[in-house]
Amino acid sequence: MTKVLTDARSIRIKGRSFLALVLSPDLPLDDWLVRLDDLASRSAGFFLDRPVVLDVTGLAIDKFQLKDLFEQLAERNVRIMGIEGARPSMLGPGMPPAMKGGKPAADVEVKEREAAISTSEEAADQSASEELPQVRSAAQSLVVNETIRSGQSVIFPEGDVTIIGSVSSGAEVIAGGSIHIYGALRGRAMAGSIGNASSRIFCRKLEAELVAIDGIYKMIEDMSPELRGQPVQLWLDGDSIMAATIS
Repeated sequence: MTKVLTDARSIRIKGRSFLALVLSPDLPLDDWLVRLDDLASRSAGFFLDRPVVLDVTGLAIDKFQLKDLFEQLAERNVRIMGIEGARPSMLGPGMPPAMKGGKPAADVEVKEREAAISTSEEAADQSASEELPQVRSAAQSLVVNETIRSGQSVIFPEGDVTIIGSVSSGAEVIAGGSIHIYGALRGRAMAGSIGNASSRIFCRKLEAELVAIDGIYKMIEDMSPELRGQPVQLWLDGDSIMAATIS
């Protein structure tokens, strides 16, 4: 007997783009893992609940070394959502999928999740302005008119972020362009997140847990004591983050 389906139900499939961190290991892997542990220990929660892409482009490792690296990261609670730059023969069962061509989306959604301010790369939602009325976004810029508190994140890959307030310890700001903070920077600030080496970070008072520009990071302990508590601008010179006080 042939059964005729009269109750057709559609399956909704959408394409969405999310911002993820990209880890690019270098050899020897043991030394790189030591530096990763140092970063995680000095900036608590840096990888917590954060999607990560592992970029092994040009890395001279084989399938077994890649699998071991993936397991090492899993032990550190680093959640790898995809692997970029790996040959198909290097991937197998239990490994994340291959990824390539990642790029930011054009639209931004601002929503509140578990008392955290976050801007993701999903399609813009009309209710966003009701959830966070003090956030104003425009082409290539985002302005937040309040302090970013511990556990909160502001993520805006499309351009610059301006915080009319402070960034508390345990909070973070991630921008595709430059970051301007009119109060104290006590948490994390990552500018040039999609590969903009000309981005800068400006703050009225530098007490940051971590700053990063185009993937190059620096901890407050690694900066000159004369910069702490001062109005500072930071920029990238080659592979080094430079800093100077703002008069």
